[in-house]
Amino acid sequence: MTQSPPTATPDMAGLPGTADMSWPPPPYRPPVPSVTDEHGVRRFDGITYATTPGYRPRLLDVQLPAGEGPFPAVVWIHGGGWLDGDRRYPPPTVPVELLHGSVLAAGLALVSIDYRHSLEAPFPAQLHDVKAAIRYVRAYAEALGIDADRIGVWGESAGGHLAALAGVVGPGTAGAESLEGTQGVGSGATGVQAVVDWYGVSDLVAVAEHPMPPMPSEVEFPDPYEALLGGTDAERPALARAASPVTYADGPGLPPFLLIHGTNDGLVPYSQSELLAEALGSAGGEVTLRPVDGADHIFLGSPDIVRIVGESVEFLARHLGAKA
Repeated sequence: MTQSPPTATPDMAGLPGTADMSWPPPPYRPPVPSVTDEHGVRRFDGITYATTPGYRPRLLDVQLPAGEGPFPAVVWIHGGGWLDGDRRYPPPTVPVELLHGSVLAAGLALVSIDYRHSLEAPFPAQLHDVKAAIRYVRAYAEALGIDADRIGVWGESAGGHLAALAGVVGPGTAGAESLEGTQGVGSGATGVQAVVDWYGVSDLVAVAEHPMPPMPSEVEFPDPYEALLGGTDAERPALARAASPVTYADGPGLPPFLLIHGTNDGLVPYSQSELLAEALGSAGGEVTLRPVDGADHIFLGSPDIVRIVGESVEFLARHLGAKA
C-alpha cells in the first residue's frame, strides 16, 4: 500500500503579523511595515484605526516625506455632506498630486482618514472617529515616524466642520466626555496644534435657515443636516447646537485656525466662517479668515487653487514646526 507523503507545514515565522495569530485577533496592532517609493516617500496604506461590529472598518493612510523623522503630521478629513466621500480623494477642484505633494514637500506627514457616514451612524460618531484616528496616530507615533506632539487637522466641507470641532473640543470643554468617544485605541490625548477649515459649517442652527440648493445628481440624497443629526424635529435644535463648532469656541487652549471660504458659496454660506472667526476671536484665539472672492463651494470659479493650497500648507508647516 502506497503511503501518502506527510503534509508540509509552512514555516510562517518570518512573515509579518503572524506572531499573534490568535482568535479573536486584537483589534488594534502597530502598523504593518511601510513601503518606500522611488522618491523616498514612505507609505502605510489601509491601517484599521477603529472597528464597530456591523460597520465597515475605519481606515487611514499615512505618507511620510523623504528623510529622517519624526515628522509633524496633518490629519486630512474629506468632505461629502457627511453622507459620502473617501479619504483618498480631495474635492474635484483640487488635484490629489497638488494636495499630497505640497504637504510632503513642506516636511509634513499626511494622515488621510475615513469616518462613518451619517446614515451609518448620526453625530457624534463622525467626531468620535476623527478623535479615534488622532489617538491611534499618537499611540503608534514612533512606529509611524510621526511626532506625537505636533499634529494638525485639515478638512474641507463636512471635513472642515469636523476639523473645527477637533480643534475646539478638548479637555475642559463642556460636554467633552460625550464628544471624545472610546472608539479605537480608547484613551489618549486628542488635542491638535493647528486647524485648517475649508468652507465648513460652524453653526448648524443658523445654517438650517439657509435653503439647500438643488443637487445636480441622479441619486436622491437625503437632507444632509437631518441625516447627520438624527432625532425628531423637536430634538433637532438641541442636537444642532451640540454639533456646532461655535458652541465650543470659547473653550480653553484653542489652537490657531485658518478659515478659507468662497464668498459666493451656495451650499455653505460664507457667513458660516465669519461666525466661527468671530467666536474664536472673542475667546482670544488666533484666527485668520481668508475669503476667496466670487468662489462657490469647493472653490468653484476660483483660479487660485494653487495659492489656496500653498497658504494652507504654509500655515500648518509654520504652526507645527515643519522643516522642509
